[in-house]
Amino acid sequence: MSENCRVITIDDHPLFRKGVADLIAMVPELVLIGEAADAETGIKLVETLHPDMVLLDLNMKGMNGIDTLLAIKKINVDIRVVMLTVSDHESDISAAMRAGADGYLLKDMEPEDTLVCLQKAAQGRMVVSERLMEQMALALRYAYNTSDKVEHESLTDREKEILHLLTEGLSNKLIARRLKIAEGTVKVHIKHLLKKLNLRSRVEAVVWVMNEQKE
Repeated sequence: MSENCRVITIDDHPLFRKGVADLIAMVPELVLIGEAADAETGIKLVETLHPDMVLLDLNMKGMNGIDTLLAIKKINVDIRVVMLTVSDHESDISAAMRAGADGYLLKDMEPEDTLVCLQKAAQGRMVVSERLMEQMALALRYAYNTSDKVEHESLTDREKEILHLLTEGLSNKLIARRLKIAEGTVKVHIKHLLKKLNLRSRVEAVVWVMNEQKE
């Protein structure tokens, strides 16, 4: 990721896009390079402008946010996609996690809290609205049969180490820097640990750890 995080917003509410643009303008490390009122236009912007991060609404006319998220990740899996939505439904949270969202924020958050989360996301950290963590855990419990999972002890020491760093919200690049290994090696380890735990995304891995710590 470049020094400045280049951002695109995809949201069908112009007043909300204006509010996000005003927030982004408050910090130098975030640069808004484009915005779109619908998924199709947003995907074209992603293809041409190659952003570092996309802020994506969940419920839009036409193509929905989950399908848009999948399309963006297909263009470039390393583009960070943060859902910015009004929905706190467990099914929506679970769908976003499975599709590979890098964050899930609610539109009713205080502006200063939203800005802090966007700055963290720009640094490569996973961001989730605080009050959604319990719902995310519940969504995972309903979505997966725990008896189908392999125990935590099946992970190698390195995989456990990386899993712990994922819970800190670190990106692959930051994990690689912390462990002094190649970023590609981190990606391989994450792929293996997700497969062992029968999970589909790093967000799910974080919530899985939270569940394990409660039990």
